[in-house]
Amino acid sequence: MIDDKKIKAYVLKNSLSYGGKASSGSVVSSLFNEGLEKSEVKNVMPNIQKIIKDVSKMSLNDQEKEFGKLKNLISEREIREGFPELPNAEDGIVMRFAPAPSGVLHVGHIISGMPSSLFVEKYGGKFYVRIEDTNPESIDSEAYDKIKEDCNWAFGNVSEYIVQSERMDLYYGYAVALIEKSKAYVCTCSGDDFREFSKNKKDCPCRKLLVEENIERWEKMVSKDGFKEGEAVLRFKSDMKHKNPAMRDFPLARINETKHPLQKNKYRVWPLMNLSVSVDDMELGMTHIIRGKDHRDNSERQKMIFEVFEKEYPWTYFMGRIKFSDIDLSKRKIKAAVEAGEYSGYDDKNLPTIISLRKRKYSPDVFRKFVEKRGLTEVDKVISQKDFFEAVENVGKE
Repeated sequence: MIDDKKIKAYVLKNSLSYGGKASSGSVVSSLFNEGLEKSEVKNVMPNIQKIIKDVSKMSLNDQEKEFGKLKNLISEREIREGFPELPNAEDGIVMRFAPAPSGVLHVGHIISGMPSSLFVEKYGGKFYVRIEDTNPESIDSEAYDKIKEDCNWAFGNVSEYIVQSERMDLYYGYAVALIEKSKAYVCTCSGDDFREFSKNKKDCPCRKLLVEENIERWEKMVSKDGFKEGEAVLRFKSDMKHKNPAMRDFPLARINETKHPLQKNKYRVWPLMNLSVSVDDMELGMTHIIRGKDHRDNSERQKMIFEVFEKEYPWTYFMGRIKFSDIDLSKRKIKAAVEAGEYSGYDDKNLPTIISLRKRKYSPDVFRKFVEKRGLTEVDKVISQKDFFEAVENVGKE
């Protein structure tokens, strides 16, 4: 039987990784590495739950102090990895990192993409980098090659690069399939009118159209002689009375005639993220997803699309972000600052871009170790660049 001190060490470790709240399931998974047998779980669980309850009453500072006294009871492997075991990962996994080519990547992208890279390295499988470029007006044409260079440096185990604008026919096929299954319709209501329908939990008139009429409208969206920008949008037919307004017949595709850097004017109807992401995650066989917690609603929308095609939605974890107190990590704002002459270039030593980190002779391994130690957490952290890089360097020395 595992003794209570060792249980407490794992509870504290898990609690600190998740912002002060430990999970009994994660603690049990860790204890399996210490020799806990499945037949013993029922007997040890009351002790685990009691210790979790006691630890939850402690401040994070006190938890850290207590963990410092007990961390030697935990195996070195467990301390180094810092991650819980993934469910259903024994036969390998498929994960992804999905940047948009709106500018150069920065350290925030390393922090958000590294867990998926490390999990694929641990369990085997495929790690895709998907370049999400279906929003023509926000694309930096030079970002495509830079993303590949940065990801090769940061992760080192990318299985394949996927460019969404090269998969448009696939998205169109799924759009038509949704219409044919009566789960999507082409809406010509104005934005203001639809918002009013949604607010009052009422169906818009377009919702009643027959499949054949929607197919005709879809073809009119795609045709250059058809609807104009803003006149029509493809919507998912969910539930206009859904308790969450964000779920009510959300849009899937719209007309955008902005010239695309790669596709030029070949397409005029572009999928929105909930359509393109759902299609890619289904087609690529995604098994596990780690994404920002600001995507909770998007995940719920995407689950609905998966259900239409009778596909199982991947296991998903919503990660907290690291935000710098002294610089906005928005790619667009960094680009604007560089173009305004506030920095000498994207490799300026005062910028946390990956190209700058490479120039400053950082090793991707120090960020790997930092991410492993941080573990998975939903808690956002606000920190200055100076304090962040000091923390990264200190972890790298351990």
